[in-house]
Amino acid sequence: MTKVQLRAELEQQARSFVERDGGEVVLYAAQRKPDRQPWRKKPSLLDEAFRAEVQKIASQRDVET
Repeated sequence: MTKVQLRAELEQQARSFVERDGGEVVLYAAQRKPDRQPWRKKPSLLDEAFRAEVQKIASQRDVET
């Protein structure tokens, strides 16, 4: 069954539901899938201290040269 055939079948079923059973068909827009955000680890205190030490050493080297 192709998409076109499936759409035609669903339209026919909806039409017969409304006409025969007196039902009501409500169409809703599809919900957007949430964007996948990359997981990021929050830096720990040790990570922050290490980064500060690396920057301090780098700045000391810059002053010496």
